[in-house]
Amino acid sequence: MPVSESNAEPSAEQLVEELQKVKVGDLLVHTSSMLASLAYGKLAPETRDLADAQLAIEALRALLPLLPDGQRPSIQQVVSNLQLAYADAASG
Repeated sequence: MPVSESNAEPSAEQLVEELQKVKVGDLLVHTSSMLASLAYGKLAPETRDLADAQLAIEALRALLPLLPDGQRPSIQQVVSNLQLAYADAASG
């Protein structure tokens, strides 16, 4: 049974073309979002891992100066919220 075009794996050339379209700033924002989600998950009582949460928070802080100007304030707010949540989790 032949594979339809929509289900076919992309070729190496297609992958390279798609990667060339990606803006590094957009990737940094996406990475920041994923790190924030992971950090919040690691702070949840049922999945608590403070060491991993702290690592994710520190990674976010390191990325802040590299983020596009328009995205930096919202990610800074997320970092602040995570730091407060971490302090609360670590003390309780």
